[in-house]
Amino acid sequence: MFVILVYDVGQKRVAKALKTCRKYLYWVQNSVFEGNITEANLTKLKMELLNVIDTEKDSVVIYKFRSTKYSAIETLGIKKGGEENIL
Repeated sequence: MFVILVYDVGQKRVAKALKTCRKYLYWVQNSVFEGNITEANLTKLKMELLNVIDTEKDSVVIYKFRSTKYSAIETLGIKKGGEENIL
């Protein structure tokens, strides 16, 4: 499946959240990640993030897509990362 993950975490936890997400997804912008991931790896990622974030102060939003067949991506300004042919 293809996912887009966005987080908003406290400054003390940002580095750990970034490192965790980069193990599984492509870093697109400061708190935005995307990529193809298996259900098992998504479960691992969520478990690892739950050990990093403060669930009463932080948030992580994960958008799941079954297919990217009918999608396109448009970037205004500089492209900061990720794969060339994702979403």
